[in-house]
Amino acid sequence: MTAQKVRGFVDSVNFGKLSATDRSKAIHDLAERVNALSLEERRRWRLEGSWREWFAQMSEAEKGEFIDATLPTGVTQVINEFEDLPQARRRQTIDGAMKQLQQTHKLSLSREPGQDTDAYGTNGPPPLSPELEKRVLAIGLRTYYQESSAQTKAELAPLLEELQHQMENGRVFN
Repeated sequence: MTAQKVRGFVDSVNFGKLSATDRSKAIHDLAERVNALSLEERRRWRLEGSWREWFAQMSEAEKGEFIDATLPTGVTQVINEFEDLPQARRRQTIDGAMKQLQQTHKLSLSREPGQDTDAYGTNGPPPLSPELEKRVLAIGLRTYYQESSAQTKAELAPLLEELQHQMENGRVFN
């Protein structure tokens, strides 16, 4: 599966004109395709933005369905990539993330690591309700705790503690 093939599927379906049943099937089909992407192809697909039109047309329930179907695979891919890094690079990644959090008091969800420009353009990331934001966080953390090794959990503990501190003080997701 490639980002181009997923884009071809998205472009071939007029999501806004589908019945509720067909919309659910289309979301399921899209999720299967997205989950079949490698991490790099998944990044490429997300950054190219062909998904934005569909996502904008989705109801909150449909957005939740799509998030539920795709987020665990994405988090697992990131965990696996992190665990494959050499020890020094993992430490550097964690230190950089900690420094950024402490300096800016804001998690930059709309950027890829090492990227200075916003991946969503001038419109910002797609809006999620507070309930969906909590769901995303819960799914991400559950997947992290189920899928990562004990060593990864230990290495990322300070970063997660800082994120928790930032969220408790209202400085993340604002």
